[in-house]
Amino acid sequence: MRRPVAVSAVVAGVVLAAVTTTTIITGADSAPVGPRPGAAAAAAAAAPVDQLTSTITKAQQVLQTKPGDWKTWAVLGSAYVQQARATADPSYYPKSEGALAKSMELHPVGNDGALTGMGALANARHEFGKAADLARQAQAINGYGSTSYGVLADALIQLGDYDGATAAAQRMLDLKPGVSSFTRASYDLELHGRTDEAQTVLLKALASSSDPLDVAFCYTYLGQLAFTLGDLDGAEKQYTAGLALTPGEPNLLLGQARVQVARGEVDAAVAGYRRVVDLRPLPEYLVEYGQLLDSLGRTSEADAQYALYKTSQQLFASNGVRDSLTGALLDANRGLADSAVGQAETEWAARQNIDAADALGWALHAAGRDSEALPYAQQATALGTRNASFLYHRGIIEQSLGMTPQARVTLTSAMATNQYFSPLFAPLAEQALAALGGPV
Repeated sequence: MRRPVAVSAVVAGVVLAAVTTTTIITGADSAPVGPRPGAAAAAAAAAPVDQLTSTITKAQQVLQTKPGDWKTWAVLGSAYVQQARATADPSYYPKSEGALAKSMELHPVGNDGALTGMGALANARHEFGKAADLARQAQAINGYGSTSYGVLADALIQLGDYDGATAAAQRMLDLKPGVSSFTRASYDLELHGRTDEAQTVLLKALASSSDPLDVAFCYTYLGQLAFTLGDLDGAEKQYTAGLALTPGEPNLLLGQARVQVARGEVDAAVAGYRRVVDLRPLPEYLVEYGQLLDSLGRTSEADAQYALYKTSQQLFASNGVRDSLTGALLDANRGLADSAVGQAETEWAARQNIDAADALGWALHAAGRDSEALPYAQQATALGTRNASFLYHRGIIEQSLGMTPQARVTLTSAMATNQYFSPLFAPLAEQALAALGGPV
């Protein structure tokens, strides 16, 4: 699943020219139409953050001469959140917190910009309830600030309030159509299984983009959507187009490596993953690379990536980012059932969405508690999201409970959705389906 983090509208100049507002999430009579997102390593990673770096530099220069400029403090704090995401460096989060707090100190009443930035920071730190509250406070001050609705939509998705998220994303789109609002609308549609419409909206985002970085962002998620549905040629086309504009962009390189894995181009895929984690060592990327190595029997190398994941996770935690989801799934897959259940229960207590439901169901399965696991696996797949991994987990849990007809249907659906969903687990899904009598 892709994350609902779109290009920020907090930093001036990122969201581009508006196009005609269209009701595309909440059920228009017809679907939207229109076109739809080492030294060498440092150089390759530099281009996507130049605009942010420029924004930060300019804000810092202004504040040297005007330290009481509360609006610029808010811009700086919001830019730091984006810089952390762009560089996978969580040390920017405390910097963001300090800048936004300074803005609020200087102007505690009516400061919707700082409140919105604080909401984005809370989302980045996985404090989703706090993020939703801050976004609503910003909206009470300024009901026409589109970015606060994006922050709210992101928070509500994570909290499992999908109807509320849809309404917030639609309001953002109504206020300011553009890359940030269209990509959130697309993700909302994808979550509900409306993948054709999600692609159409991403094409709208692409059509509204002129900056190469925004265009590359759209290509990333067009490629990811195609790959999610098992369309390797379509995914490759989007990643290639994006890399032509921003060579070395890690998200595009990751998508390209996934396609290479699916096609059996192992050496190229391993090299691609290695480059991705060198450029952007996010915890989930390190785990994904480890699983690829595991699937190739290179267990010692995989263990090294899992160790790096632990280190990376600690770095993020020390900067205020709380996340047990990746760890719960990793430990469940590695047979560390007690740890998996503990982490998944912590995550479920914080956000009752489909991702947390899937993780808790899979962790309970690892602990041999399949009767308890099944309702969570069913909840993870109830929204209609076309996610082969979720379906695989549910099918295996059903198989373990002796629910042979149901398991056969579920695993058939998983493989029909995307037979390439994981180099480690797709073959296991295929084996399980064969043991049940083959596809329905």
